[in-house]
Amino acid sequence: QVQLVESGGGLVQAGGSLRLSCTASGSIFSIDAMGWYRQAPGKQRELVATITSGGSTNYVDSVKGRFTISRDNAKNTVYLQMNSLKPEDTAVYYCNADVRRGLYYSRRNYWGQGTQVTVSS
Repeated sequence: QVQLVESGGGLVQAGGSLRLSCTASGSIFSIDAMGWYRQAPGKQRELVATITSGGSTNYVDSVKGRFTISRDNAKNTVYLQMNSLKPEDTAVYYCNADVRRGLYYSRRNYWGQGTQVTVSS
């Protein structure tokens, strides 16, 4: 049906940058909000950033000024540009999207498989 696949994670030194990508595929009529969550070991999953279909964005306070979420609606892709990375940013990052699969389908929420981001000091 609908799959979200993240890419771009990896190991980076503190102060470095990474860009995460998440592409939705399958039976997609429209995508409303998209977002990024992260979960560090032993911690709750937290919302990092969201972006509406119109481009309005929100960020958790800890990443404001460092991370930028964007989307390419033509590609069904959402990005997370992460700059000035800190060790505390280390987590598995998950893509999330609200997808309508067809004109007669209700909106559903989907998750990607996650991509590991590790920031070394």
